[in-house]
Amino acid sequence: MCWREQTESFGEKSQSAWSKEQRVRNGRKLMRKNVICLAPCAMLLALCVSVRAQQLTKVPRIGYLAVASLSSATERIDPFRQGLRELGYMEGKNLIIEWRSADGKPDRMPTLAAELVQLKVDVIVTPGTGATRPAKEATSTIPIVMAQDDDPVANGFVASLARPGGNITGLSTLSPEIGGKRLELLKEIVPKLARVAVFGTSTSAAAAKALEEIKLAAGAMKVHLQYLDVLNSKDTESAFRAAAKGRADAVLWLVSGSVGRTERTQILELAVKSRLPVIYESRGWVENGGLMTYGRNQPELDRRAATYVDKILKGAKPADLPVEQPTKFEFVINLKAAKQIGLTIPPNVLARADKVIK
Repeated sequence: MCWREQTESFGEKSQSAWSKEQRVRNGRKLMRKNVICLAPCAMLLALCVSVRAQQLTKVPRIGYLAVASLSSATERIDPFRQGLRELGYMEGKNLIIEWRSADGKPDRMPTLAAELVQLKVDVIVTPGTGATRPAKEATSTIPIVMAQDDDPVANGFVASLARPGGNITGLSTLSPEIGGKRLELLKEIVPKLARVAVFGTSTSAAAAKALEEIKLAAGAMKVHLQYLDVLNSKDTESAFRAAAKGRADAVLWLVSGSVGRTERTQILELAVKSRLPVIYESRGWVENGGLMTYGRNQPELDRRAATYVDKILKGAKPADLPVEQPTKFEFVINLKAAKQIGLTIPPNVLARADKVIK
């Protein structure tokens, strides 16, 4: 081979080698560019996964604020827990509940409400007005779910039942029309009913509305009403004495607040001692020894409160969740209590009862 041919051959080889090397370099540059471009994407993806993992592992925390002791409020707490279980919540697993009770001492409520706010709970659940008010005063941002309230509009908790408008929603027991029905039932079990003592709370707007309905029914039945104000536990015994002195044939219980929970045993004993038939507003009284009740199904309201908690935890705003009114009423009679005061319940009344306790 001549020198020129060797040179050309060498040149072709050199050019080929250079082209190969250039391709390798270009490939490496492209890889570096891809790595540089992919790095932020990878970091962003990792961050999203991390945030999502935190969202999935965050356990909701709710607060339950009560005036009465938790041990005495099982008839309210158990249905609420049942409602949570039906919705898939298990306390200690995918839900934390901070229980706070004033043990019957209302003056402790503001401190307990402040504790729940400091814990930054996701929702505060209140079983009654005595807990809702201090919760409302403690926060205007944390959602509050009322398991019951006799008149949330009059009490200043919501703007209206249809559109609460603030951080409070839940369930109302407002149903003044059933006061007349209770009076009718007393008339049926005490045929010579002429005088009825109405135990109420003058500071309750709901009790005032119920009293108006009762007055209308009493006028139609020609029954005289004796109104007795019960504001605290000290008023209960004096009210029974006044009813006996006024020759009352029966008592219609309209008392609001915590008296009925903290002093229930004493009240039931006074009813037996005075030998007066008493009709109460919820079945818990009758299950504990009271004569009879016609009113809201309280366990159903407590169970329904769990649905509000669920909706709020899933993003709903209290301001947009209408306040529910009771749709289920029940008539319960305790025959043992009737026997204690020497009262015979007519068979036609027993036949209409949703439950008869023997």
